[in-house]
Amino acid sequence: MGEAEERLDVDEAVSRLNDALRLQYRSAHQYMLSSGSLFGFEFQSLGDRLWEYAKAELADARKLVEKVVALGGEPTTEVAPLEWTGEPGAAVDRLVEVESEAVETLQRAIEPTGREGRSEALEHMLEHVIMRKQDQIDFLVRARRRS
Repeated sequence: MGEAEERLDVDEAVSRLNDALRLQYRSAHQYMLSSGSLFGFEFQSLGDRLWEYAKAELADARKLVEKVVALGGEPTTEVAPLEWTGEPGAAVDRLVEVESEAVETLQRAIEPTGREGRSEALEHMLEHVIMRKQDQIDFLVRARRRS
């Protein structure tokens, strides 16, 4: 690989981080919306879990904003579309769908990071966000599974 391929592509990184950020905003909102609106006594503890996920999503949104700004970019204020349902199964299905899209978008944000020190730090931060989100998806998939 040449030296140019090893360098952080700042403009592309900012663009892809902003793509991920608009989905990250939605993640925080979608978890919060679902956490407070599930119907049925048996789903109230799930609502509590979703609230914890909402707070984690918001914390990671802040990290993405900080990275965009540190790279000299402007963080997007656009939020991907939200959907609401009080039906627990449909709400969980929607969360799995939007979180899977967010994970793939975060993965694409790794590509332009390069091999510099700051690039490696950005890549590792993105990997940690992906890992946390994937753990949440796995929990939701297990919660939906019937024996």
